[in-house]
Amino acid sequence: MSENPPEQNAAEIAKSTIGSGPGDGVVSSQRHGMFGVAGSGDTSGFGGLVRERWQAPPAERPYGSYFDEVVDNLTVVYPEFEKAVTRVVVDRGELTLHVEREHLIGIAGALRNDQSLRFELLSSVSGVDYLDEQDPGSKRLHSVYHFTSMTYRRRLRVEVAVTVDDPHVPSLTALYPTADWQERETWDMYGIVYDGHPALTRILMPDDWPGHPQRKDYPLGGIHVQYKGATIPPPDERRAYK
Repeated sequence: MSENPPEQNAAEIAKSTIGSGPGDGVVSSQRHGMFGVAGSGDTSGFGGLVRERWQAPPAERPYGSYFDEVVDNLTVVYPEFEKAVTRVVVDRGELTLHVEREHLIGIAGALRNDQSLRFELLSSVSGVDYLDEQDPGSKRLHSVYHFTSMTYRRRLRVEVAVTVDDPHVPSLTALYPTADWQERETWDMYGIVYDGHPALTRILMPDDWPGHPQRKDYPLGGIHVQYKGATIPPPDERRAYK
């Protein structure tokens, strides 16, 4: 067994993974604890975890696979591509476009309608919280879209980032009906507001549930379970560790 303290081992492990993907990556901050949450009474041992947040670097041409063709075609179809797309990332064999929210509808419409692209299916809408303790005003909430072209058998990911204070993103339900329940779930869990959604209501939690449970600053336990009259004790009261 190693004699190093757990937090040192965790930090070393985190550093060893930097740059394991394509490119060298960017270390933007350190995260302490499993979710960056402190003072929760966590006795699992994850409270000592120290991780450096790794971010895939922007890709450079040629991207490889069909990725260059998709980007080239989208650049022709959507003239404001340079303003709309802030970063192109190729990581783990997948293409991701980071898009400004005011251009999301235009980009999605081009992806669906243009004959050279034909991304007919929006297969997934989900959320991610990249909590940055050092920059509370950062665009930590990401709305993530997975598009599928059944015509060309291709996949594409699009990400839109917003702040907690201004978590608004245009809804894609008018273009892709499959976005309906998935945008509701992302709103329910992360609090991303999809403007123009026909009925943006809770889908997993009770309608009067406070907060959004998958945000990384959400309390870990100790929350009253309203619909059964029971409670979930805080982590330090669930069992004894000796």
